[in-house]
Amino acid sequence: MPVQIGAKTHSFSEPTGLLSDCHRRIEMFLASLDRIGAVIEQPLDTASRTALDAALRYFREAAPKHTADEEDSLFPRLRQMRDPEVRAAIQKLTPLEQDHRRADSLHAVVDRLGRKCLEHSALTLAEAEDYRRSMAELMEIYKEHIRVEDEIVFPVAGRLLPAAQKSAIASEMAARRK
Repeated sequence: MPVQIGAKTHSFSEPTGLLSDCHRRIEMFLASLDRIGAVIEQPLDTASRTALDAALRYFREAAPKHTADEEDSLFPRLRQMRDPEVRAAIQKLTPLEQDHRRADSLHAVVDRLGRKCLEHSALTLAEAEDYRRSMAELMEIYKEHIRVEDEIVFPVAGRLLPAAQKSAIASEMAARRK
């Protein structure tokens, strides 16, 4: 069953393509959170409130599944492979996992402040600055993180993982979403 994420459609039979498609959704919701940061100390209009709520929910509910897809399904299988091309990509995995931990802590700040904004209609200037600082760091982390995965890790995995491994990853990804 295809899952539409962003402009491309990949099915669970193409797990690395689906992971890359998830990056487009991450970028879309990050951009939404970033735009809202410009006005978050003022009462938000209905469209901004809806966008903020949707983006916060995405990073609370769906993004952890994407991280699990990588850290619990893809990365361990790559680490087991002995192919020289895979070995080079594996060197990127620990920094990617560290990115996940740092992003999690920043998302917690953004989520707390975003929910406060939804509850109180706006943030104080100090809270808005904290939100914007957290968002700026998230944007920076994701920019390089997504580039490394989309340009190095996922292409190698897509080419070199055996079909049985891809199928197992796809099954695990699907199970996380049921």
